[in-house]
Amino acid sequence: MHKAEHDHVIRWLLEEDEPSVRFYALLDLLDRDADDPEVIQTYSNISKKGWAHDILNLQKPGGYWESRKSLYRPKYTSTNWRALVLSDLGLTAKNTKIRKMAGLFFKDWLKLPSAENVFNDEVCIVGNTARMLTRLGYQDDFRVRKLFDRLVEDQKEDGGWHCFESDSGTLDGWEGLAAFAALPKSKRTRRIQSSIERGTEFYLEKRLYSEGTREYTPWLRFHYPNHYYYDILVGLDVITSLGYARDKRVRPALEILKKKRQKDGTWHLDKIHPDLGAGAQYRLRRKVKRFALEKEGKPSKWITLTALRILKRVDDLR
Repeated sequence: MHKAEHDHVIRWLLEEDEPSVRFYALLDLLDRDADDPEVIQTYSNISKKGWAHDILNLQKPGGYWESRKSLYRPKYTSTNWRALVLSDLGLTAKNTKIRKMAGLFFKDWLKLPSAENVFNDEVCIVGNTARMLTRLGYQDDFRVRKLFDRLVEDQKEDGGWHCFESDSGTLDGWEGLAAFAALPKSKRTRRIQSSIERGTEFYLEKRLYSEGTREYTPWLRFHYPNHYYYDILVGLDVITSLGYARDKRVRPALEILKKKRQKDGTWHLDKIHPDLGAGAQYRLRRKVKRFALEKEGKPSKWITLTALRILKRVDDLR
């Protein structure tokens, strides 16, 4: 990619219509400091316009989306799924609406003791919740720390995780490692660091996309939101953010990433979930409400931002 073309893509990501993308582009691609006035101003706009603003506008006065009866259903437009996206887009508990939303998770899912406690639920929900609440600024809360304890305890002997009954891990069980990646290094205990090392080795041994004898096509397509689905963009983002960008076993997935780059320097949003191809080990038992920030099959600012972040981590370690 020529410098002029690269600069054109950066200018596209820096457009002011989507403050979350602009904010992360300034920080992660242009290496601006967090106290840079332009960064501060851009961050303040995240809740005022763009994707995060539009999602917050749909929030009910009680802090939830869709129905107060369930934070999880309907998929993928109820509170759980909105919270995951908002945490990705950069909002934190400094925002009043975010605090009100987070309070529902602590009340409904993390109340001790409770028959409905998320600690008793499948590990993919635990990982997503840990990642989301950490990004929102609750990493020091003892209930969030318990979520991380659960992730360490549920790791399989082979280093992976699995959301269903299994003696071995699967690449689909990415939520635990992603939660660890969201946790600041200063907050990672020895047990967590050991879990990270075992988990990354599990992914690297499988080259981030090779599991079983048949290729699973949805893993080679890029999506957002990801919900609880996996693809190699998810794997690359997590593995490189944990500091393993130089491992030679990342290269096959990186080559796929580079080949999927369009002639104009962008990457497309390939599919909107659910994208269940042949070889999926489960089916959705209920109808879902599909949700996306961008149009399927078109250039995606979020996918392009993520891809460029990954490539920059690789370049920075050379």
